[in-house]
Amino acid sequence: MLDRYWFGDVSRISPEAPVPVVRIARREERLGGAANVARNAAALGAHTGLLGITGRDEAGDEVEKLLKDGGIHSYMKRDEAISTIIKLRVIGRQQQMVRIDFEDAPTEHVLVEKLDQFKALLPDYDVVILSDYNKGALVNVAEMVRAARAAGKIVLVDPKGDDFSPYTGASILTPNRSELQRVVGGWKTEEQLTEKAQRLRAELGLMALLVTRSEEGMSLYSEKEVLHVHADAREVFDVSGAGDTVIATLAAMLGAGAPLDEALATANRAGGIVVGKLGTATVTREELFPA
Repeated sequence: MLDRYWFGDVSRISPEAPVPVVRIARREERLGGAANVARNAAALGAHTGLLGITGRDEAGDEVEKLLKDGGIHSYMKRDEAISTIIKLRVIGRQQQMVRIDFEDAPTEHVLVEKLDQFKALLPDYDVVILSDYNKGALVNVAEMVRAARAAGKIVLVDPKGDDFSPYTGASILTPNRSELQRVVGGWKTEEQLTEKAQRLRAELGLMALLVTRSEEGMSLYSEKEVLHVHADAREVFDVSGAGDTVIATLAAMLGAGAPLDEALATANRAGGIVVGKLGTATVTREELFPA
């Protein structure tokens, strides 16, 4: 996806309708969606490649340019039948006024090509992140998980929807609190949450289930233990993209050989830093590990 930000000043209400008028003074474009995950991993120094689908249009060209600028190896498939997904945010006085989305589902032909290329690229990478935004690019995610695990890769999945069965066999699943509730139902106590999380982890054959819980921090459920980390106490400016930062940091740490508990603590720290920034943002190694 391409995230577009239009920044401006708000000084009056429109005479046409009771809405503010934003006079645009500055425009900015950033990588969004799975591209923001790749951007976060690359910012931490990880060798990063991105496989996805864009349209053969101006926004797709901009995505390619931003990937190159970010040091990310691009394996993007360009689908002539669709437009690149764009999320346009209008910001007035440092506050989001409106978001406008443009999106199309990819065609079957491009999806088949993408799956073939995914399998061909597996030998070049140690960790695979599958970021599911429910936009159509991961309709064959079950086969992708199986292929990556058969190749001995660590597979991290940021899931979507109310059925997690297509992610069966992944190494780690990273739903947020509301995403988990849609699948397992609600809970009233930590004991109930642990029971439901562990049951889901076992049913899906996961190494671990990582639940991001906003102000409650994160909880990681594995066969051997349950780990809780408290949220970093910071002023929250914008939570958009925080999940991208968490999964990218987790992947970078695991790819570097860090134990799971250390990777979890670092990912939690990264999430705490990025919510203090506007829009989809990244965290650097210097911010994570200050001298």
